[in-house]
Order: sequence, then C-alpha cells, then structure tokens
Amino acid sequence: QLRLVESGGGLVQPGGSLRLSCAASGFDLDYYAIGWFRQAPGKEREGVSCISSSGGDTNYADSVKGRFTISRDNAKNTVNTVYLQMNSLKPEDTAVYYCAALKYFYCAGWPSFDYWGQGTQVTVSS
Repeated sequence: QLRLVESGGGLVQPGGSLRLSCAASGFDLDYYAIGWFRQAPGKEREGVSCISSSGGDTNYADSVKGRFTISRDNAKNTVNTVYLQMNSLKPEDTAVYYCAALKYFYCAGWPSFDYWGQGTQVTVSS
C-alpha cells in the first residue's frame, strides 16, 4: 500500500519553529517531487512549498518565503524523507499540513498530486 506519513506538528508560540517530516511507505520517493500543502478551518487548501526529486528545484508560496525551508534526504539505504523547516511562525500559519507526491515534476505551479498523507496539525498561538 502506497502512502505518505507526516510528523512533527504541534503547538508553538508565535515566533517559534517547527520541523515537519514526510516519509513514504510502500514506495520509493526517488522520482517524486514532494509538495507541502496546508488547509486552515474554513479556507481552501493551498500550496506551501515543493521540492523536486533531486532537490534541485524548489518553490515557495509568497506567504512563507524567507521563513520556511524545504529539503530532502535522498541517501541510499535509508527511508527517503522530506522536511519542512518552519521558522518565525505566525498565528496565520495555523493549519493542517499535508505532504503529497507527484512523479517527474519540477515544482512549476501546483497541479494535482498523486499521493497524499493524512496531515499533521500545526497550531501557532500564545
């Protein structure tokens, strides 16, 4: 069964940091770009960041540029993992964060992704 698993969410104060992780189960992420999306209550889901399979191409939403950093660990013989480092968090970053995978994609735009995780809650509040 192919699935993605997110972890690392939680409650943090404004200005704080969190690192989200996304790992694959049942398939190899070698040829997949990974996108991070978020959905706040009452709002549409939005793309946050994307990284290509090699890590050479990245994309960020304007609202998170300069605060969030996406990276991936493609080392052999390990579980491929993608990270989203989130710094200087704001209350408006509060949402459920999802990672998603799309094969042979170079992170130009936000098309439909093929595989999705179950989401992890991020709450920024004092």
